[in-house]
Amino acid sequence: MAFQFHNADHRFRCPNRRKIRAWIQAFAAAHEKSIGELGVVFCTDAYLLDVNKTHLQHDYYTDIITFDYSENGVISGDLMISIDRIKDNAKAHNQLFFRELLRVIIHGHLHLVGYTDKTDAQQKTMRAQEDEWIARYHEFNP
Repeated sequence: MAFQFHNADHRFRCPNRRKIRAWIQAFAAAHEKSIGELGVVFCTDAYLLDVNKTHLQHDYYTDIITFDYSENGVISGDLMISIDRIKDNAKAHNQLFFRELLRVIIHGHLHLVGYTDKTDAQQKTMRAQEDEWIARYHEFNP
């Protein structure tokens, strides 16, 4: 397993990296998957907007873009996360920054195991899964 945290154009240092790695390992196991190469890349709004325009032809800000390279039961991919969006969303939803960060990290991993969020029903399912896995994180002792 290679699960790495990186910075693109932001100096953010993710807290509790060891616990997050163990939590994602448990998440993968619960979905009967193993972990291959995973990267979590922290960046600014401007950086992620450029990625969104270049790779997805979307001209809007987002909190995360997930690039999925998974195959044969091995989850692999890159999660591009805007720290600017995390801060703004946490404030807008009256959440702690770290809880919002966990939500976005698990959201990306839910995509890597096959969840989608194109319809209202799919969004509701993903939100329930995010809430469940955030609760598991707080109960988790690796």
